[in-house]
Amino acid sequence: MTDTTGIAVMGASGRMGQNLLQAIMENKNAHIAGATERAGHDWVGRDLGECLGGTANGIIVSDDPLEVLAHSQALLDFTAPDATVAHAELAAQARIPMVIGTTGLTDEHLAKIAAAARHAPIIRAGNMSLGVNLLTQLVKQVAAALDADYDIEITETHHHHKVDAPSGTALMLGEAAAEGRGENLSEISDRGRDGLTGPRKRGDIGFHALRGGSVIGEHDVIFSGEGERIILSHKADDRLLFARGAVKAALWGRTQKPGEYSMLDVLGL
Repeated sequence: MTDTTGIAVMGASGRMGQNLLQAIMENKNAHIAGATERAGHDWVGRDLGECLGGTANGIIVSDDPLEVLAHSQALLDFTAPDATVAHAELAAQARIPMVIGTTGLTDEHLAKIAAAARHAPIIRAGNMSLGVNLLTQLVKQVAAALDADYDIEITETHHHHKVDAPSGTALMLGEAAAEGRGENLSEISDRGRDGLTGPRKRGDIGFHALRGGSVIGEHDVIFSGEGERIILSHKADDRLLFARGAVKAALWGRTQKPGEYSMLDVLGL
């Protein structure tokens, strides 16, 4: 085990946290170094293996991230914005790579993460899958090739437990489209229409969030012109897809200098 990378998982009990743990266990180059949960959670103080419904593995779930990171070589965080920022500051102190899949981050959160990245490699992405990151590149290229006569609309569908909208992936795709057109997404984003809104503004990028059932994640980027539509799509069928990408990013981050990175860097895209 000493020859593999010890990776800590923040928020281990969540559906994504458990997938991250599984992805680490599947990877021959990594092992679970520790796991955290919020203070007062049922898992705190218990053996992680037993929490996962298996046999004891000697890893005790902690509510102290600092204690866990002292024995880790990388960490994965798909928790909540404020918690993620606090963990990034600890990763900076420990000088270890951090992979962030948390969505709903504000400009203030991102500024604090950028400060932490001056001392540790931080890989952040709205989506960790190869397919989505390839799609991002395609969206950028198509947006650059088509002028504003082609309206861009982004739709995303997720399970009814998702708490933020638009999804991090949808925003990542929107950023790619805006970049392709040499625009700033914040200035051309249209995230809600209700009532008599008037005609669509030329050049805007529209977002639409659908929620229901157990959908893991579906994204469509629609370029609508006069008489034709171009639709670029990605559908995820397995949440482990994202978890495996996160583990890959953590291992990649071990050899990188401090700084902010994306999955495009990890994948060499």
